[in-house]
Amino acid sequence: MRAAGRQPVLSGRTDVGVGETITAMSAGTLPKPQMRGLLAKRLRFHIVGAIIVSLGVAASYKFGVAEPRKKAYADFYRNYDSMKDFEEMRKAGIFQSTK
Repeated sequence: MRAAGRQPVLSGRTDVGVGETITAMSAGTLPKPQMRGLLAKRLRFHIVGAIIVSLGVAASYKFGVAEPRKKAYADFYRNYDSMKDFEEMRKAGIFQSTK
C-alpha cells in the first residue's frame, strides 16, 4: 500500500501524476531505430533540396534581374550619341579643361 498523496515511482519516473497509471505496450514491439547510414540518408535528402532551391533562386535572379538589366542597357545604348551628350555637358560647364 502506498501513502495518500504520494506519486507512484516506476523505474525512476517521477513525472506521473496522482491517479495516473503506466501501462506497458503489450500490443507489439517498437521498430528498431536506424543506426547505420542515418547521416548519409539525411545529407542526401538535404543536399538534393539545397540544389533544387539554389537552382530556383539562380533562375529567378537571371530572369527577374539580369535579363531586364541587359535589355535596359541595350535599349539605352541603341540610340545613345556620345558626342551629343559630351556637347551638352560641355555647354553646362561640367568640364574644366574644355571651353
